Amino acid sequence: MKNIFIWVLRLTAAIILLQTLFFKFSGAPESIYIFSTLGAEPFGRIASGIIELVAAVLILIPRYTLFGALAGAGTMAGAIMAHLFILGISVQGDGGELFALALITFFCCAVLVYVNKNKLLTIFKIKK
Repeated sequence: MKNIFIWVLRLTAAIILLQTLFFKFSGAPESIYIFSTLGAEPFGRIASGIIELVAAVLILIPRYTLFGALAGAGTMAGAIMAHLFILGISVQGDGGELFALALITFFCCAVLVYVNKNKLLTIFKIKK
């Protein structure tokens, strides 16, 4: 049962991260608006898309889930902060959908980091 829950978290985070790539890489007006407002267009848009692509792929590979989840959580933390302090919860009348997706992805990634914390402790050779 735990394994199924972990895969649901992996798939949820990866699907959300991957589905936004089309908008970032195609230069969709919404993405251009967001990153222009943040003063990071086009490099921030493309860079965040690349990071999200790598994070999604790593999340789906069990051996590298921790690294993908760390990258995903970090990226989503930035997105959440951007919404809270610069963009607002609702961007161009989306009703807060992008903000909600960032929260869901952050939560999934944070749980995946927690579940894989022993790998993190091993990497840094920290004893419990």
